Parts: sequence; C-alpha cells; structure tokens
Amino acid sequence: MRIVLLGAPGAGKGTQCKNIVVQYGLLHLSSGDILRQERAAGTELGQKAQSYMDSGGLVPDEIIIEMMTKAIKDAPSAGFLLDGFPRTVNQTVELDKSLTDNEMTIDYVLNLQVDDDTVAKRITGRRSCPKCGAIYHIEHLKPTTEDICDNDGIKLAQRPDDSPEVVINRLKTYHQQTEPLVDYYRKNGTVYDFDADRSPDEVRDSIFEKLDALVKT
Repeated sequence: MRIVLLGAPGAGKGTQCKNIVVQYGLLHLSSGDILRQERAAGTELGQKAQSYMDSGGLVPDEIIIEMMTKAIKDAPSAGFLLDGFPRTVNQTVELDKSLTDNEMTIDYVLNLQVDDDTVAKRITGRRSCPKCGAIYHIEHLKPTTEDICDNDGIKLAQRPDDSPEVVINRLKTYHQQTEPLVDYYRKNGTVYDFDADRSPDEVRDSIFEKLDALVKT
C-alpha cells in the first residue's frame, strides 16, 4: 500500500498519519524528518541541503526528490505513507518517474478537505509548552489552568508560525503550489476525499473504512 496524504496546514494530516501507519503497518516517510536525519548524519545530500538552509534559501526540488526516492526504495514490502511530499507538481512528476523506474505506483491519495476559516481557527488557537512541547487549543483542548501547561506549570506560548499573518501565507502557498496535486492525481483515479471538518476519530474511521474496502477489491 503506497499512499500520499494531502491537505491544507491544520487539516489534521499529522494525526491521521499516525493512525494510518499504525493500523496498516506502513512506513511513515516525512520529508521534514528525512531532511533532518540526512543533515544530522552528515550525508552528502544533508550537507547540500544544509548549505541552502543556512543561507535562508529553499532546498531545491532535486535534493528533496533524491532524498525521498532513496527513502522509498528502502521502504518495507507493506508499503509507505508520504507526508509533506510531494509539495509541487514538479515534485509529483519526478516522483512518478522514479516510482515507474522501480516498477511502483502511488495506490491511493487521501485528500483531507477543510475550509480556510476552520484551518485558521485551528492553527491560530494552538498553544504549546516551551518546556515539554505539549499542545493545547484555546477552544478545543484547554489546559486545566488558563495559559498554563498541565505537565510542568510553564506558561503556554503561541509558535511564531501559528500567528494569523503566517497562517494566511501558509494557506496561500498551499493553494498555489500543493492543491494542484489533487487534480494531477485525480486524473489517475487515485484520489479519495475526506471531510476533515469533523472530530479526528470520525475522520480516522472514514479513512479506515475506505482503505479496508479498497484493499479487499
């Protein structure tokens, strides 16, 4: 089972990734995690990426693609779930070429759908503990004492990339660069849409129901 998980920032991809990989025994391939691993290991790819990041630039597609295709080749027979990759149509095309060369294809593209207003409320309402990293929400997951972490009594903070201004830019980037991937994959008949404006458990159950049915066919 080879899966790509798509959705806007705040759609719940992180939560559903964990659910899916545990349920189906898949390898979770996160572009961010792999990038950090390559850098920490001091590999040639990691050093190339580091040079761009140190200068404040974006890591070029060819480096990201090479990192991800290398990780895909090492994936177990059960399959993998791609998270945070591909992000652009160019990355998608190059991924398809690499998969074809290795006699593989993407089986399912799971598209988590949620409107921008809901995303903005979810993200801007998040608060985290600077010490233990625990995540809260001002509406949906409140700490026992307002603005104080339940674990260690530290005052909660809003991450810089969760501010309203940054969220607007993140959504704009998603709509411009990543959302077109849905149409790209839809031509192959591999896209399955899920209403992500529900509780995480409801979204999880609908994904499992669909994947179970697809595997049986």
